[in-house]
Order: sequence, then C-alpha cells, then structure tokens
Amino acid sequence: MAALSNSEIKELLREEVKRLGFEAFGVAAVEAPLRREYFERWIAEGQHGNMTWMERNNDRRLAPERLLAAPEGEPLARSLIFVGMNYYQAEPPRRYRVAKYALGRDYHNVMLKRLRKLAEVLREHGGEARAYVDTGPILEKPLAAQAGLGWQGKNTLLIHPKKGTWLLLGVVVTTLNLPADEPHHDRCGTCTACMDVCPTRAITAPYQLDARRCLAYLLIEHQGPIPEEYRVAVGNRLFGCDDCLDVCPWNKWAEETREEALRAREYPDLGVMLAWTEEDFRTNTQGTPMARLKLPRLKRNAAIVLGNVGTREDLAVLEVAAGEADPVVAEHAQWAVGQIRARLMAQENRQ
Repeated sequence: MAALSNSEIKELLREEVKRLGFEAFGVAAVEAPLRREYFERWIAEGQHGNMTWMERNNDRRLAPERLLAAPEGEPLARSLIFVGMNYYQAEPPRRYRVAKYALGRDYHNVMLKRLRKLAEVLREHGGEARAYVDTGPILEKPLAAQAGLGWQGKNTLLIHPKKGTWLLLGVVVTTLNLPADEPHHDRCGTCTACMDVCPTRAITAPYQLDARRCLAYLLIEHQGPIPEEYRVAVGNRLFGCDDCLDVCPWNKWAEETREEALRAREYPDLGVMLAWTEEDFRTNTQGTPMARLKLPRLKRNAAIVLGNVGTREDLAVLEVAAGEADPVVAEHAQWAVGQIRARLMAQENRQ
C-alpha cells in the first residue's frame, strides 16, 4: 500500500475525530504565534497565584517544537492537532452551582483515552505523537485559535463560532508536518459582556485575566483561606465560576452535549457535604473534577456558600464545622455563622 500524503493523513484524522465523538478539529504549526510577552509578564507579576506549575517547563511551553525531542535535545515536533468536545448542559436546580465542565465525569480521563487513539493513527503513518489534556506545558488557547477552532475572547477563553464558550480542548503533538488550518479572526468586536459580569473584576482589561481575583481559581486552585473581600462575591458557587462564559453572545448556537460521560451527576445538599467524612468524599467524587478539591477545600467552599445563601436551619451543621480541626474549614464555618446570624437579625429588625 502506498504511503499517504500528509494531507491525506489529516483527512483520515478528521474522520477519526468525528468517530471518537469530538465536535471540533484543527491543526496548527508549532511555529504558530503565542502571546509570549503577555504570558511572561503575567508570570513575573504573580498573576498565576499559586499555580506554580505555570512557572516550570517554559522552555517547552513557549517553544512547542520542543514538546517532542530527540535524546540529544533536538526539537522534533512539527504539528499540533487540536480537538474540542462540547460540554454544554443546563445545570441541575440546586442551592449551589458547579461549573458545567465539572458536572459529570473528569473530562481529562474521558478525552485522553480517545486522543491516544489519534496518536496511534499517527504512529501507524510514520509519525511520533503524544496526547495531552491540560497535562503538558502547552498554551492551549492561543494555539487552538491558531488551529482554527475559534478565537480567544476578552476573558482569555476560546470562543467557537458554533459551540460558543463550551469546548473542552485536547491536543496531540506530532512529528508529522500536517497542513495547518487558517486561524479565526477575533469576532468579539465592542462586546464587553464577559468583563462586565465578572463579580470580582478579574478580567482586568480585554484579553487579560488576573487569576488571583478569579472565583474559578479561588474556589478550585487556591488552597488557603478565601480572602474575605471575595467571599460574598462567591455567592452560591461551590466549584468554579461560569459567569463570563454564560453571558457570551456566541452561545446562542450552543447545543446540549452528546457525551453521556459529562452528564451531571447528583450531589447532596451543602449541609450533608459539610458533614462528610473522607470516605464519604471519596465515594461521592471519585472520577470527577470535584475530587481535585480534597475534602477540606470542599468544606471551605460549602461553608462560604452557606454563609451567602444559608438559613437558620443550616446553623447547626455550620457550628459543628466551626469546631473542626482543620483551621481553614473552622474559620470559614465561623464566618458563615456570622453571616447568617446577621441576615436573621436584619430580617427581625425590618419586621
């Protein structure tokens, strides 16, 4: 059988991508432009917070050709194959909110198995390949934009012209020199909806995000106490924040995800979570993005939400949590008790 050309291999991949359940596909050359100056300044100013892994491996993050290298260090990567999986769905009615990407199973596991099948196709046709889903030193969003999957919006997230803000990204790096796709032009125009809705003004300027102010970062990545100045802004968000995604006008074409693994699972009410043991936590969150929090951070977040939306009936479980050995959990539960009591007193004074 005659060897396939690189263009033919790309078309073969396009069909395989559809078969594997992805809704977007594109290829970028490793020489694609990156927002290097912004990224380096973002790191230097500490805007990445305690995401210290963003400081490491930047010899590869800012030079994608080094993502595959010969033993002597010669860069070998030539192309970046990007795929997108739609994860949009309506959130279940609950007292609290969970970011849509975290409603079901962990997308890293769901996507990585399929991306490895793409990598195997590339190997069958003479290329080395490696798959990543948020696990490698890759600036996925600007590179996915270069691959034609959309453009980076003013909240720095990728916007697909048909799927809106609701694409999970995966990438396969290969030594094959596949034809690159044309990047999308920025189509945000004068819209500032994402900036206007941000409850902590974390989008400090168009296309610039200070993670230290972002509720998604604070509720998931940040390991210590949530600064008091942001606790009321947390509202009823238990895990992550979708506000700047929800308001994007390009979501008017968004459709429900077809991926069953991403469908929302049931979780109990906040008071039940606040009383969970480690075993309860593992049983209820295993295989989901929520497991990343670990139990103390989940309880920290649950306490904040109860402080914002809780009622008299929640005081008992919060007072128990206020006596926990973990000082962060205890401090946030005490804060929540104070918030609820203040609301109750204000209500009584109005009567």
